[in-house]
Amino acid sequence: MRIIVADDHAVVRRGFEMLLNYQPNIEVVGTASSGEEAYQMVKELHPDIVLLDISMPPGESGMVTAGRIHESFPDTKIIMLTMHDDREYLLYTVQNGASGYLLKTALESELLEAINTVYQGGLYICNEMVPYLVQGFVNRHSEASDSYLKLAEREVEVLTLVARGYGNKEIAAQMFLSVKTVESYKSKIMSKLGLKSRPEMVEYAIKKKLLQL
Repeated sequence: MRIIVADDHAVVRRGFEMLLNYQPNIEVVGTASSGEEAYQMVKELHPDIVLLDISMPPGESGMVTAGRIHESFPDTKIIMLTMHDDREYLLYTVQNGASGYLLKTALESELLEAINTVYQGGLYICNEMVPYLVQGFVNRHSEASDSYLKLAEREVEVLTLVARGYGNKEIAAQMFLSVKTVESYKSKIMSKLGLKSRPEMVEYAIKKKLLQL
């Protein structure tokens, strides 16, 4: 199994690299310190699995990176690594391409189990998060569901870029869209989230940890 480890902490990256390279059937082919670096590394190396941290400041959230990787390279499996036992993070990442969700407090044996399960085409959710997954999908159409979960992958990406200060033209160029399409995305985002202005979009993105400061 060829794996890329993406985490903004060098010590964490090195720890995972040493642990995984010690396994006879695993090779860490690269490590990344940001979402963009992880995306470019997947593009170049085409690994079997990416271990991707949800929070990698500054810049885009690992959730956005996961969506981009899944869209561009669907054969690469994604396991999210996080300190957040948060229902919204879990549901969004699973709905948008992640095959695994693992807390960083997990034991070595659980990490290896997750990797093997995902590599074989399965879905691995750590035991602490299973109740959230069941509850979330049972209630996925409920009015009580968080509006955040209603956002499409591209809408989350637009929201993140807006929060980072990009204008419509810059977002259009970066996402290879027309300015009118970007404006349409922004309108849909504000409608779904009940927001009325750019400052409110920025505040929302920070609250949901789409933008790390």
